[in-house]
Amino acid sequence: MLRNYSGSRTLRDNLQLGSLTAFSAGMVNVTSLIIFFAFTSNVTGHYAILAEEIAKGNWSQVLMVFFWLFLFFYGSFIANYLVINSSKSNYIAHALPLVLEIICLSSVGFYGLYYYQETLFETEILIGIMLLAMGLQNGLTASISNSAVKTTHMTGLTTDLAILVSMFTKKKYRENRQLRDKAKLLSTIAVSYISGGIIAGLIYFAMGFKVFFMVSLFLVFIILYDYMKFRFNLLLRKRRFRGKIGSKRLKLKEMWLDRIKI
Repeated sequence: MLRNYSGSRTLRDNLQLGSLTAFSAGMVNVTSLIIFFAFTSNVTGHYAILAEEIAKGNWSQVLMVFFWLFLFFYGSFIANYLVINSSKSNYIAHALPLVLEIICLSSVGFYGLYYYQETLFETEILIGIMLLAMGLQNGLTASISNSAVKTTHMTGLTTDLAILVSMFTKKKYRENRQLRDKAKLLSTIAVSYISGGIIAGLIYFAMGFKVFFMVSLFLVFIILYDYMKFRFNLLLRKRRFRGKIGSKRLKLKEMWLDRIKI
């Protein structure tokens, strides 16, 4: 899921990556909407706000919104930079953006739980940190999947899915496996995103800012799941290799005994 890169990825890799990271993105976006009345998993609305504030001449707000956009941009930049500059381990390079995202979200949860006074400045900074986290996640998923997986961009996903459904009105497109796989991936991401949002809303109403720790734990699960899966597969390969070596030794021993008898 995290280890494979670009063309070496399978549909299963992208389904796992898309569903799990979309779930966490939905959790973050709904939580930020409930607490801060702002979307943080995408920046489409922030571009509109930027244009509005420029038109009004509210230059302090223009700077703040531009700062939000930059943080999302910077998060995506950092994620891709780590991916393309990995020289030793793809897994470590691909997991690092998620580690940084965990730090960002845990920081928001900790501050909100113990220090948040609901001032405008605090809210704007916390929104910025969440945008940085979502930039990291979106940059990672898009980079390692060759832009096949974008778990925070529901506008583009809905458009692509609508186009595919339209294409499936013709038999020749319904029989195209590549198009069916893409529709399956997009549908999975959409359902996961909504599911994550619902779960986050329920957790927030029960636990408040601790919901950010739950999202962080979920991201830890994503990292550890891929690591444990890799270790398990490596162990299986080692056992199979030892089994093959053992069978070869047994055959050689039998051949040697047969020669002695002769």
